Amino acid sequence: MDKDDTNLRRLQAKFVLGAAAIAPISPFLFMQGSITRWKVGVLPAAAGPLTGIAGEGDDPARLYVIGESTVAGLGARTHELALAGRFAKHLSDHIKRPVEWDVLGKNGVTARRTIDELVPHMPDKQFDYILLGIGGNDVMRLSSPRRWREDMTELIGIMRRKHPDAVIFISNCPMIKYTHAIPPPSKQLLWQLSQMHDANIKEFTRDMERVFYYPQPVEVRLDGFFADGIHPSEQGYNDWSAAMIKFFTENYEW
Repeated sequence: MDKDDTNLRRLQAKFVLGAAAIAPISPFLFMQGSITRWKVGVLPAAAGPLTGIAGEGDDPARLYVIGESTVAGLGARTHELALAGRFAKHLSDHIKRPVEWDVLGKNGVTARRTIDELVPHMPDKQFDYILLGIGGNDVMRLSSPRRWREDMTELIGIMRRKHPDAVIFISNCPMIKYTHAIPPPSKQLLWQLSQMHDANIKEFTRDMERVFYYPQPVEVRLDGFFADGIHPSEQGYNDWSAAMIKFFTENYEW
């Protein structure tokens, strides 16, 4: 048994034991979650075109952004001001080329639902860069470590087969500990699971060629980051995108 399998078994055992431990208070946690969703409400997705271009010049690189609510741009007025547009802007600044971006996001999707519901609608063209914005709903819907690894491995494999030469970026698992919209004890429990998913994906993507995961950052500039206590604001999307490109640039050759 290799180290990756051992660590996955450890994470899975921790998840199962934790689920058993909180079983007596699960009705309370369910009620707390329902009340939180009612209080927070649902922000609209970003408006405007699902394609755009960042930077100026000829021969643009192509970026595809796919995933959950942050990819759908909840908290921003347009996709140009949300994750796709901001990531493309900072990517363009780094590679010194314009970046033509396409985006497809859906609020509430897990990695599994991304495969089933979004991947079939990907445009029929080749991309140089892909950003997977996934993880929040696999935490909120309590996907197990094994399920998270299996689904993300499958999704990454699909992207690689469709786009063999693309660099694949993956955004971090959610920073639940900073949100002020989720009350305790749900906040602490979800943060523990998010940390488990973070450790898990860091491990299983480590040796994948041209697949780069942005780990949960040690420091986050919180002033103005959130739109609703959960989703980023336009400033949040810009700061997050800049931090990801900075990390990928400093830690990988691509």
